Amino acid sequence: MSKILAVFGATGQQGSSVVNNVLKDPELSKEYQLRAITRNVDSEKAKELRERNVEVVEGDAEDPASLKRALKGVHTVFAMTAPSLDPGRKAPLDEYEVIKSMADIAVQVGVQYFIFSTLPPVSEISGGKYVQVVNFDIKAKGEKYIRGLPIKSAFVSLGSFMENYQAQPFLAPQPAGDGTYVFARNSSPKTELPLIDAVGDTGKFVGAILAEPEKYEGKRFHAATALYTLEEVVRLLSKSSGKTIVYKQISDEEFEKSLPFFGGLFREGYSYGEEFGYFGPGTKESVAWAAANARGKLSTFEEYLEAHPFQLE
Repeated sequence: MSKILAVFGATGQQGSSVVNNVLKDPELSKEYQLRAITRNVDSEKAKELRERNVEVVEGDAEDPASLKRALKGVHTVFAMTAPSLDPGRKAPLDEYEVIKSMADIAVQVGVQYFIFSTLPPVSEISGGKYVQVVNFDIKAKGEKYIRGLPIKSAFVSLGSFMENYQAQPFLAPQPAGDGTYVFARNSSPKTELPLIDAVGDTGKFVGAILAEPEKYEGKRFHAATALYTLEEVVRLLSKSSGKTIVYKQISDEEFEKSLPFFGGLFREGYSYGEEFGYFGPGTKESVAWAAANARGKLSTFEEYLEAHPFQLE
């Protein structure tokens, strides 16, 4: 009998990737019966999931009663919490309570395995030097809490999304006035970022855990295809867009002032990445291990941009 795999955020980037990869995997699709948990069961994306024989149930991570109903009979959970970077969402500090609630209820209703989408503990890795990257620290705190619960668990810590270059216009290259564009950051052009096609490849890392849960219990996948320097990113964006984009390193103050919100978070995030590495010490090795253990071929940034050309106005 198939085990029920409950997927939070099944209509979003990470969750849809898990759903898509399980459905097209000959072995995982037999081993797991998919249950999508969403706040809006009547959305177009929810209807599309039903058409693909995915069970869709209502569940809100901020409503414990709905979670208990949604997780009834579930064997394995893939859990993620929405980024705290949307100014319209709740204050970032509330995210930890949501993570705790999801994990606690999973334990209460008898879920056997909990896979959580986490992030590195920036303040801890930096010895308290960088404390404003709260969206990372909160998920890391959630991971620590989950590890202390009486439930088997594993973790995926996703790198920087390839999708973000098009989806975050406030960080996009800006016109220089002469037909060229400037990609400005406060860190060296040699700073390395682990890039992941979140929609295409998140499910390949989660799929590895689903295929061999005992092997990866307690493990954390630092999920990315490879490391790219900022200057490499700019070169590839320039090639894809057909526009001349140049990298410019600016001061911390200039970078923070250039952003409409969360300036301190992004300023510290790039400084931290340059000094300590995105995932901290051993980033290169941990990314290579995760990529080697992923279940399926990962998209390079070059391949991603061929499928999704970068556009500038």
